[in-house]
Amino acid sequence: MRHSCAFPDYFRHMDEAARVLVRLDRIDALRAAGAASPVLLGEVRGLLSDAESWIRAEGAGTEGAERAVDRCRAVLRERRGTEAPVA
Repeated sequence: MRHSCAFPDYFRHMDEAARVLVRLDRIDALRAAGAASPVLLGEVRGLLSDAESWIRAEGAGTEGAERAVDRCRAVLRERRGTEAPVA
């Protein structure tokens, strides 16, 4: 007998949220270990991408999070200079 989950989107949202939390933990660990700025910057870019995915998965009620991600992206664009474009 096959059971299907009544809340498939719920678990997808949980996966997106978990990615953000894992990325934050990784950034904290890298900072504590004295990682180079380019390494941390790459992780922050990945965090923004993960956060955008989470916002898309959540849908309604994420306007504040969207604004925060937009502000972070703007700061990265201002400071990136000749670095690779923000993903």
